[in-house]
Amino acid sequence: MIVKDPSKKVIPLPRRDGLGDAGETSRQRKTHARVIAITSGKGGVGKTNIVANLGFAFSNLGKKVLVLDADLGLGNMDVLLGIAPKFNISHVIRGEKSIADILEKGPGKMRILPASSGIQELTHLTNDQKVQFLTDLDRLIDDVDILLIDTAAGISTNVMDFNVMAHEIVVVVSPEPTSITDAYALMKVLSLKYAEKSCKLLVNMVASAREGEDVFRQLVLVTDRFLDIHIDYLGSVLYDDKVTRGVKRQRLVSDLYPDSKASRCFMDLARRMAMTKPSSRPKGNTNFFWHHLVRTTPM
Repeated sequence: MIVKDPSKKVIPLPRRDGLGDAGETSRQRKTHARVIAITSGKGGVGKTNIVANLGFAFSNLGKKVLVLDADLGLGNMDVLLGIAPKFNISHVIRGEKSIADILEKGPGKMRILPASSGIQELTHLTNDQKVQFLTDLDRLIDDVDILLIDTAAGISTNVMDFNVMAHEIVVVVSPEPTSITDAYALMKVLSLKYAEKSCKLLVNMVASAREGEDVFRQLVLVTDRFLDIHIDYLGSVLYDDKVTRGVKRQRLVSDLYPDSKASRCFMDLARRMAMTKPSSRPKGNTNFFWHHLVRTTPM
């Protein structure tokens, strides 16, 4: 059994009380936005498609949805949605634009914060850059019901920072053994390095609901034995070739084929999530970003 030995130091993520030059304290501002990070251990599991279709489904339920493409160096949410943004997150990081300046309209009244593509330095942001970016983001989401964060795949520091700042972490996995293995690795880092106690699992591209449940059981067997983390099962999305057709046309399957198998799965998932509160409390009782941002112990 894996234990938390001294060599695996948990990264303390202390609360930051102030907002620097803005002169505004975190105690003075609260947001009602539900922040959901959607992540994966490996690429190719359909994570971005899930984020976009889930956001579309939430907006059809009357929710105000903001989607953040947090794959900062290889973002492709704009390509998936068929939009051509003039500006993106790279312009915000460089101080050339504010987050409000780069907002794009997506299908179903979603709003999109597009990432850049092919800019390597954005995959290694400094702490100061993260603080400034998240300060701007925090000011933007006061009028948002749901913020969906589409993280990059893997276990890089950028990925983990976006995960641990959210109220809920949804890990997307496919039935492939490599995807299951990498999902476990992601949960291991969340548990041992960041002291996360819970996450949710969504199994994509399954042949049947039972296949999704089998994947969930496989992961629970190993996480219950080796990790101090609880997994809630969100459900699964059926494999549907109409998803690929939509991608080729740069249209969401939920928009293009609303009666398809996958579209019905997305709408059912959105309804169930909208009817339930987060399984765990938000990360802190004030501004949800700060005490997960400043790192005092090296990894």
